[in-house]
Order: sequence, then structure tokens, then C-alpha cells
Amino acid sequence: MLRYATALFSILALPAAAQCVGDSFYDLLGADQKAELEASVADLPYARGLTWAATRGEDTLTILGTIHVFDPRLAPIREKTGEALRSADLVMLEATPVEEAALQDMITTDPGRLFIVDGPTLPERLDEETWQLVSDAATQRGIPGFMAAKMQPWYLSLTLAIPPCAMQEMTSGLSGLDKMVIADAQAAGVPMQALEPFTVLFDLFEGQSIAEQIDMLRVNMLDPALQQQMFVAMLDLYFAEEVGKLWNMSRIAIAQTPGLDPVEGMAIFEQMQASLLDQRNRNWFEVIKEATASNDDIFIAIGAAHLIGDAGILQLLENDGWTVTQIP
Repeated sequence: MLRYATALFSILALPAAAQCVGDSFYDLLGADQKAELEASVADLPYARGLTWAATRGEDTLTILGTIHVFDPRLAPIREKTGEALRSADLVMLEATPVEEAALQDMITTDPGRLFIVDGPTLPERLDEETWQLVSDAATQRGIPGFMAAKMQPWYLSLTLAIPPCAMQEMTSGLSGLDKMVIADAQAAGVPMQALEPFTVLFDLFEGQSIAEQIDMLRVNMLDPALQQQMFVAMLDLYFAEEVGKLWNMSRIAIAQTPGLDPVEGMAIFEQMQASLLDQRNRNWFEVIKEATASNDDIFIAIGAAHLIGDAGILQLLENDGWTVTQIP
């Protein structure tokens, strides 16, 4: 199960997978839906772009929006930002190898963080029909039903957010852009720092009630065909640098999820955005500001969804007096 635990760092903020091919959810949208999506990003701060520079006085930040799994189209992005990384005083990421090692050690020594060790298991908490859907979905991703039954619902929810077509890619060892940044920093001898403790996501989800976690599980139980279409669209929009469209497209997908009330689904989505993106962005911003006190040139690699919006990292920097420009 360590390979699935490690995937926690790979599925939040911007899931994507190179092995998911076929129809794109975006291409299947009607004209009215595409117009709605366009309107939703018209005034969204920093809705388009993956590579940015922020300057204030003698301080310079190079900011890269990443995806967390391998795709051959990442090579030009890696090359484009390589010089800025190699010349940086510090590289900041969501997690460095230190945090990843600590995560795996914690799971070994404290399995209750991810698995139900006391009390009712998921089959006992869900109705038979829902559990069967969950069990089948887990099996499609290589997770036996008996193991899924003992997973904390928030953790299983995040795992099932990865479509079957992506799971092999996620656990194959191929490097996403974050891992490429780590490898390049190690090769150049540039020190690295995590933007948050590795326990942040655990603390966030464990603070939710079991009922709230099960609601999240239901939201992530998308129809497999829809889920694959979403992943294809996410990849396409990422490499088109349309990050705002990528994120807001998820709202349309939730409204089309069978068996889920659109109002309830949207409320859960907004709650997840507030905790997984907005609050973490505010926390990261403080860490970045502190790092600038002793480093003039910092390279920052974060999931692309953290760049956009009024609560995105780029807008927070602008609000603090930084000059933010896109790197062409």
C-alpha cells in the first residue's frame, strides 16, 4: 500500500495521466457550456499560463505550475525553466524527498492515519449498492475489495479520483514535473525546502467527520467514462496553459454526475477548494515570504491549480507588492 500512499502527493490540485486517451470532456461540451466556461475565466486572475516571474526589490521568484505525473510533453517546459532553477538559491516544492520518506515511514509506524483500525469498516457504513460500486471501482485500480474496506474514506476517495487508465502510470516510477524539478535541483546542488509539513493533508481530512468524508467519496465516484474524459481534457488544457478552464471545467462535470444533487455536489466542491487550495495557498505565501528574507532568487514548483484565482499564489504576491509577469 505504500505506492498508493505515495500517490497522495500526486493526485491533489491537478490530477492528470498520460495513459488516459480518447474523447475529451471539453470537446464534448455543448456551445452553451463552453460559453459558460469562457465567461467563468474572463475575469479570473492568472487564468492562463504555467511559468511566471515575480520581482520585488532585489528578490526574484520563478514560479512553475506543474502536473504530478509523466507526460512526454513536459520536456520543453522542463528545458524552458532549467536555467532559472540551476541559478536559484533555493527550490521550494509541495514536498521534497525528505517529506516523501517521512510519509512512508509514518504509514509504516502509524497505519491508522490511512486505514480503519477500530470501528465499522466501509461496507458497514455504506448501503450495499454504494459499497458494491466502491468495491468495483477499487478493484479496477488494482486495490482488492477487502483492502478498500479498511481504508479511511477520505483516502479511498482520493485514490478513486484517479481513473483506472492512470493508476499504472501513477505507480510506474515515471517522473512527473515535480520529480523532474527535484532531480534537476539535486544535480545542480540547489537546496530544497517544502512549503508545508507532510502531515498537512492528513490533518485536513482527519478533521472531517466520517459523514463528510463519505460525501467526498460519493463526489469522486464519477462514471468511469466521464472520469477518463475529464483526464484527457485536463491534460489538453494543461498543455494549452488554460489552467482556469481546467479547474472550472470540474464544476460542470460535477453537475453531470449521475445520482449526485448538483447543489450538494457544488457545495462539497467549494469546501474542498477552500481547504485544498485557498487555505494552503495562504499558508504557503507566508512560508515563501519568510524564505525571501535569506534568499534572493527562489524557484517555486507547485500544482498549476494553485496559481489561479483571487486566492492563488500569484494574486497573493501581487497584493503584497510583487510585480508578476508571465514568462513567454
